[in-house]
Amino acid sequence: MKKHIIIVGLIGSIFLSSCNKFLDVLPRTQIPADKLFNSEQGFKDALAGVYISAKSNTTYGKALTFGTIESLISSWDVTTNTLEQQLGLFNYSDNRVIDQFNAIFAKQYATIAAINAILQNLESNKAIFKTDGVYQVIKAECLGLRAYIHFDLMRLYGPIPTESGIGNQLAYVTEFNREIHQHISYEEYKSKIFTDLKQAEELIREFDPMLSYSMNDVRNPNGAGSNYKPLDDFMSYRNMRFNYYAMKALEARASLWYGEKQNAYNAAKEVVDAKDTNGDLKFKLATGKEFTATNYILTSEQIFGLYAFDLAKTYTDNFGNATYRKGTSATTITNQLYGNTGTDFRESSLWNMITLANGSKYNVIRKFWVTADNVTVLADYKQLPMIRTSELYLILAETAPFTEGVEYLKTFRTNRNISGLAIPGDLPTLQNEIIKEYRKEFYGEGQAFYAYKRLNIPKPQILFAPSNAVVNYLLPMPTVESIN
Repeated sequence: MKKHIIIVGLIGSIFLSSCNKFLDVLPRTQIPADKLFNSEQGFKDALAGVYISAKSNTTYGKALTFGTIESLISSWDVTTNTLEQQLGLFNYSDNRVIDQFNAIFAKQYATIAAINAILQNLESNKAIFKTDGVYQVIKAECLGLRAYIHFDLMRLYGPIPTESGIGNQLAYVTEFNREIHQHISYEEYKSKIFTDLKQAEELIREFDPMLSYSMNDVRNPNGAGSNYKPLDDFMSYRNMRFNYYAMKALEARASLWYGEKQNAYNAAKEVVDAKDTNGDLKFKLATGKEFTATNYILTSEQIFGLYAFDLAKTYTDNFGNATYRKGTSATTITNQLYGNTGTDFRESSLWNMITLANGSKYNVIRKFWVTADNVTVLADYKQLPMIRTSELYLILAETAPFTEGVEYLKTFRTNRNISGLAIPGDLPTLQNEIIKEYRKEFYGEGQAFYAYKRLNIPKPQILFAPSNAVVNYLLPMPTVESIN
């Protein structure tokens, strides 16, 4: 096994286009790398390039959302001897599987390299920043995103947390250069994640409008009735950036992974208890209103999401044609996945039976469905979920004292319109119910696999796992560890 990773040649590929606004993701002008970092705007454009890179189909645009990672836990129907079937069988010796893991690994480190290029040039060009808070916000977002991506690399390629001594070691890359980056221990890697997060939180706390304005204001900057009037577009739509609360949510997620339940509880509770100036909760659990409004991606719950201007095409190319589907009978979803509650909003609204031109009928998830008609001023539904409020309620249910944890689970269930399920009477039962909710809640979002791996869940508890699968959460170290 190689013990290093080399990062080279990224600036030209990641920072190829300039974006006048964060949401303007279409290439406008090409900027030479040596001129990109000599103005505030250049740094803003470079950071926009990082978000665009993160939205690649190789990573969060597909593979780490509804693609590869969901195939590992057999979320979709498969055809014999396809890549997706081999992923569901945990066949890590298949060359197609190896290539897929290589591609994810390479793209994630490429995005990290782009982040490090920004951070490195921030310090050497700090004097160019004249607008109050821009330097701090850019640096905080970069540190937070670096922690986010490194953490997902560890969750995917690293050890099972309960067996932290068994598994791959990875490189936590903090410099943009041609030097060899050594693989480090599990504990050292963990320390670097939280160091980046803590520094990011301190930098951004004073400047993030998420802390001082309502979510309606943040989602509608300079809009009619909005109190938030940023003079700079860079500070708009903070709900789609790696904001302060996204950092706390990631802190909760990572703390749970590493078994630090009190820290996970504290961080999750800070987000869940956050209030707008009028006393309303800042991050509310979605209810039937969102499903009625066809906001299936639940943007109102997203603490951090990636803007996806082409989400309608993503749905058409992957779900509208039933490429990603589950079962030919509605009962596969209603009974097996949701337990036939008859009330759960997800059970009744989130899936659709479609008929193809050849007459075949399939269950297709509507989570990523979007059209021009279901996009409003205050809630742009073209947003890939990275961290949602519902996950924090499940984290609180798992980390709070038992009685309090049950109350968080009950609150979560109530907002999903589930009332008939038995209330857990002990910790093992509560844990089992939480795991069931990860499967139902984050279908097509990639989070269920990580929950299974974190707890080393046996095959009988993995819904839809093939009978001949041999569960193996220890992914092999990618065979490609250099990016050229």
